[in-house]
Amino acid sequence: MRHNLGYRKLNRTSEHRKALFKNMLNSLIKYEQIITTLPKAKELKPQIDKVITIGKRNDLNNKKKLFSKLQDQSSVKKVFNELSKRYSKRKGGYSRVLKAGYRFGDDAPLAVIELVDRNIEAKKIDKPKKVEKKTNEKPVDQKVASK
Repeated sequence: MRHNLGYRKLNRTSEHRKALFKNMLNSLIKYEQIITTLPKAKELKPQIDKVITIGKRNDLNNKKKLFSKLQDQSSVKKVFNELSKRYSKRKGGYSRVLKAGYRFGDDAPLAVIELVDRNIEAKKIDKPKKVEKKTNEKPVDQKVASK
């Protein structure tokens, strides 16, 4: 019997798996919602919940613990400054996994993992703002421009 043994190895070496989850944790903290495969999302959920729980106790030891896990100063700051305050009254369940159909190429099951009560503006952090073109410009006469 396999009672409570192990976790999903996701066909990766241990170092590759650690790097994968570190990058996914940083992305989830930054954007507060990411799309990935269902097994990866199910493995990521307990990890993000533990990260936020560590962040709720604001002391130097916990900051060092989170920095060793995330290795990104901006993610650590966001966990301590924003997320810990947002979830101060909540005792757990900071994230949710929603099934999102199947991927087109290989038919892998997709899932959306997001933080509960997320900031919707967080997804737009890296997207450049659209610049409107000026439509009030007068057309240049070709005869005048060529002389």
